[in-house]
Amino acid sequence: MVTLEPLDPVAHRDAVVAFLTHNAFPFHSGGTPTASEVLDRLDGEGWTHAWWVRTDQGERVGIARLDDIGVDVVPDETPLFDLRLGEGHRGRGIGRLALRALTDQVFTQFPVRRFEGCTREDNLAMRRVLTACGWVKEAHHREAWPVTGAEPMDAVNYAVLRRDWESGTITPVRFDDLPTWRSGVTDLEDRDEPQDGSCTRRASPG
Repeated sequence: MVTLEPLDPVAHRDAVVAFLTHNAFPFHSGGTPTASEVLDRLDGEGWTHAWWVRTDQGERVGIARLDDIGVDVVPDETPLFDLRLGEGHRGRGIGRLALRALTDQVFTQFPVRRFEGCTREDNLAMRRVLTACGWVKEAHHREAWPVTGAEPMDAVNYAVLRRDWESGTITPVRFDDLPTWRSGVTDLEDRDEPQDGSCTRRASPG
């Protein structure tokens, strides 16, 4: 089991700097930050809702934080999480426990309908954790994740709905919601053609 301990960006300043600068985060933008970079972040926004991930033994093994959410949360907001575990605590099932605890925290504390996460396509460990916790892949953005010194990589978005969290079910994404064109039905193809010229490539009938 793990628990979430409220993180105070002022009182826990030195501990946050030590944790973020002594661990590598290859799948996060910016990798391992410097102490000055961490201090700049702590002085900015994004730490209103943050927690330490603690083991049953009381050890702080990670940090969980929410983005895209204000102080006075409304249902239409969709928080995005940032979860980081120390290098020595990865691959031991803690990520799964931490995400479940964070999901419970978000839907219990805030009236939001959705909770989202985004990662690089090659972060397979995090993607497995998301799937195991009942999150659903909703989007795949091509070349959307900047990589220092290399070509950008694809980004993948996952989310969980409050109603799925409450019921223990999983609502699949309707990727096939667009009616299929039948071979030879050119009038349907013409009728669906955008009037603003935004579609530059049309599918040909079979």
